[in-house]
Parts: sequence; C-alpha cells; structure tokens
Amino acid sequence: QVQLVESGGGLVQPGGSLRLSCTASGFTLGYHTIGWFRRAPGKEREGVSSINPTTGTTYYADSVKGRFTISRDNAKNTVYLQMKSLKTEDTAVYYCYAVNSRGSTSWGQGTQVTVSS
Repeated sequence: QVQLVESGGGLVQPGGSLRLSCTASGFTLGYHTIGWFRRAPGKEREGVSSINPTTGTTYYADSVKGRFTISRDNAKNTVYLQMKSLKTEDTAVYYCYAVNSRGSTSWGQGTQVTVSS
C-alpha cells in the first residue's frame, strides 16, 4: 500500500522553527519528485517546495525562500521541510506529495502548522 505520512506540525511562536517529516511506505521515495504544498484557511493551495530526484534541484516559493529548506534521506525513505523564522502567515495545513515517473501523484494526510503568539 502506497502511503505518505507527515509529522512534525504544531504550534510555534513567530520567529520559531519546526521540522516537518514525510515518510513513504510501499514505494521508494528516491525515484520520485517530492515536495510540499500548504493550504491556509480561506486561501488557495500553495506550492511551498520541491526537490528533483535526479538532479537534486530544489524549488522554493518566494514566500519561503531563505527560511525553509527541503531535504531527503533516501535511506529512511523520508523527506523533510525545515522551517525557520516562521511567520503568522505560514499557518496552514502542510501536505507532502510524491510524483512518480508516470506522473502519478501520492499525497500525505497533512499536518497542521500554527504560528501564533
């Protein structure tokens, strides 16, 4: 069974940090383009970051550049999103995804990140 499970969300004060994890089961994450989307209340889904499996090239939305870092540990079949200098506008449900070579996408269930004082 193909599954992505996120963890690491929570409540943090502005300026704080969190690290999200997304662990895959049922398939090898290393052969997939993987990344993170987020959806904030009342807003459209936003692509936050992604990483190419072949080149290692990373993408970041302008809103998170310099603050978020995506990485992968193929041995643990896990992708991470390190988030620093968090802002209230980063509050959202964060979803990881993986796209295989055929273009089929798998999604995690989402993890809530709340940035508030």
